[in-house]
Amino acid sequence: MQNGLVRRRQRLVDLRRTGGCLIGHLGAATALLSCWAVASAALAADAGGPARQTAVETSSPDRAMAVKNLAYTTNQNSETVSIVGLGGRTAPMSVLAEIKVPGKPAGIALSPDRKTIYVTAPEAKELVVIDASSRKIRTRIPAGQGPLGIAVNPVTGAILVADWYEHKLRVIDPATLQLTAEVATGKSPSGIAITRDGKLILTADRDSNQVSIIDAATLQVTAAVPVGDRPFGITVDAAGTRAYTANVRSDDVSVVDIPSARTIATYKVGRRPYAVALASGKAFVTDQYAGTVTVVDLSSGKTIKSIPVGEHPEGIEADASGRHLYVACWMENTLERIDSTTLKVTGKVEVGDGPRAFGAFLDAAGQDAARASPKDAH
Repeated sequence: MQNGLVRRRQRLVDLRRTGGCLIGHLGAATALLSCWAVASAALAADAGGPARQTAVETSSPDRAMAVKNLAYTTNQNSETVSIVGLGGRTAPMSVLAEIKVPGKPAGIALSPDRKTIYVTAPEAKELVVIDASSRKIRTRIPAGQGPLGIAVNPVTGAILVADWYEHKLRVIDPATLQLTAEVATGKSPSGIAITRDGKLILTADRDSNQVSIIDAATLQVTAAVPVGDRPFGITVDAAGTRAYTANVRSDDVSVVDIPSARTIATYKVGRRPYAVALASGKAFVTDQYAGTVTVVDLSSGKTIKSIPVGEHPEGIEADASGRHLYVACWMENTLERIDSTTLKVTGKVEVGDGPRAFGAFLDAAGQDAARASPKDAH
């Protein structure tokens, strides 16, 4: 296992020396998907590391809770989606199943009723639609030249896909899976966020260093807000008044006031921030190159702590209670749980190879179940 870890680290060092295009955040936009393929091929050759945890069917209450309390991680190198039971009072986190998804899956979102999983497959240039109950692929549809970020409107259920290469947002009808509209954004849109009332859509336009604010009803861009250098992940607060972008080149987070359409604050974080999650009055930012999650107090704007996690943390999301956050660590092949109060890692599980979990990957029923387990200490 140790030798395998050393090999993975050396491959990451070698890829960074080629210009940091491992994840397409530092190289030219035209190199994005090819760099993913290079990284995937290099890491897939490594068979080291501990064996995957698998589901064990029991009738215990904790196992039942684990089955309801789910996360889905897109694993780019193994081309799978891992279904993870998040555990209960005594049950540990565990991988319940894996779904094969060719095409280097990256972005992920769930339908409002949590019955459907939507995954972007950039290499295949497709949107993959998965039935959450049967855990089988229903269909795959074309989704432009570079589908990456994805989100679902919580009110209408409309599927929103960011096309990195064609610099636009694609709107797809969830019932027919037909393309209904395209919206021109800034260059290389990456992350997508939507206000809870479903009225506003925001895209992080990486190569334009801006956030596009889009009216969900008219699909018109109402503002383009300058932010930090190379915004990638974007998150909107529960009130729908603030947006937070992880800026991978300037190593900071921009705070956008949505009503006034302007950046009102900037927080310095760790190296190559990827995504932001909000919980308990704090922002949690994954720092890819630092192997940490930076915690910022939202009232003061000051850094509280840098939490060590697995190598190359990427996707992160808080559960509905705000008590736990889950972070996918790309080089470590783990999904890790952070307690938002103690700011400590309280659980982890090995998932597929190269987890990104870029988007909303937690099952809502599972988040509700988490609230019923205040003593979960695993």
